[in-house]
Amino acid sequence: MPPEVTAAPLIDATSNQEQRFARAFAMMEEAIAAHAFPGAALAVTLGDRLLALRAFGRLTYDAGSPTVMPETVWDLASLTKPIATVSMAMLLYERGKLSLDAPLVELLPEFANPADPWRKLVTVRMLLEHSSGLPAHRKLYLEADGRESLLQATARVPLKLAPGQHAEYSDIGFILLGWLLERIAHEREDVFCQREVFNPLKLNFRFTPHPVHPIQFPPTVDDTYYRHRVVQGEVNDENASAMGGVAGHAGIFGDALSVARFAHCILRGGYPLWQPETIRLFTTRATMPPGTSRTLGWDTPSAPSQSGTHFSPCSFGHLGYTGTSLWCDSERRLSITLLTNRTWPDATNQAIKEVRPRVHDALMECVES
Repeated sequence: MPPEVTAAPLIDATSNQEQRFARAFAMMEEAIAAHAFPGAALAVTLGDRLLALRAFGRLTYDAGSPTVMPETVWDLASLTKPIATVSMAMLLYERGKLSLDAPLVELLPEFANPADPWRKLVTVRMLLEHSSGLPAHRKLYLEADGRESLLQATARVPLKLAPGQHAEYSDIGFILLGWLLERIAHEREDVFCQREVFNPLKLNFRFTPHPVHPIQFPPTVDDTYYRHRVVQGEVNDENASAMGGVAGHAGIFGDALSVARFAHCILRGGYPLWQPETIRLFTTRATMPPGTSRTLGWDTPSAPSQSGTHFSPCSFGHLGYTGTSLWCDSERRLSITLLTNRTWPDATNQAIKEVRPRVHDALMECVES
C-alpha cells in the first residue's frame, strides 16, 4: 500500500467569479448557442486558489436534456495521457523501475521485428515525446477482438518514419507505453492509477466502461459506424473501447474540479506524490527532434496554439479529442481546464478550435486585470 499522503488544499475563491470572468463566461454561452458544443465545464486556478468553477449548457442540444453541473463527469479522452499514463510513468521512474532511454524491444519483445531494424532504436522517451516514428492512428479495433488481441496488433504497427527524426502525435505510441508500464508494474493501469494517484489526491477520476447510470454522463457520439449506439458513459475512442475502456491513450472520466486539482498538484512541483525535479523533467520542452513542441507526455504552446496567446513559454498542456483540454503555466502557477462534448452528435464539428483559444485569452485577461 502507498504511504498516506495529504494533498495540498485548493482554496475556494469563486465567490466573485460571475463578475470577474463575465466576458469569458459570455463567450462560452455564445459558443453553445452557436452549437460549438452542447455543454461545458471550466475551472481556473491561480496559486493555491480556485478562481472559477462553472458549468454551461446541457448534455445535448435537446432543450429537455439535463443541464451540465460543475460535478458532471466527462470523457477526458487524451487527457488520459498526462493524467494517468504519464503520472504512472513518473512514479515508476522515481522508483527506479523505468529507464527513459531503454529500448522498447527490451521491455516489449512483441514490438521487435527482424525485418525492421529501426524498431530497435525506439525508446521509452520517444514514446513519451511522440518521436518514435509510429503513425498517429490506426483503426486497430476493426482487426482485433479484445484487449490482448488489440495490444498484439498495436505491437505490429509499422513505423512511418525513422525514430527520433520527427515529432508526430501518436495514439499508437501511448497504447504501447501503457502496456509496457503495466508490464513493469505487474498490474493494469486503471488499478495502479486509482491506488497510487487518484485516491491519494482525492480525484474523481476512473476508467469507466459502461457505468451503472450513463445518463449522468454527457454523450460523445451517436456511433453509426462501429458500436451502432449512442456512446454515453463509455469511452469514445474506438481502440480504447475495444480494450475494455482501459488504455494508455484514452479512457479516463472525470470532472472539472478534479482536473484542476491535478493541475494544482503538478504546479506545486508534484507535492505530495512526485519530486519537483521529476515534474520539471517531464514538463520541459524536448530539444530533439528539431522543432518539436513536445515534452515527456505534454505539449507546449507553439503559434498558433489552442492555449491562446497569453500562456508563458514555460507552459504545458494537452487536448482531448472529445473537446477537453488542460493548460498549465508554471511561471504564473495558473491552470485552465475546459471540458466539453464537442463531438456530439458526431466529430465533424471543429468550431472548438476557434472558441478555445479565444476563451483562454479572455480568462487570462480576466485573471490579470
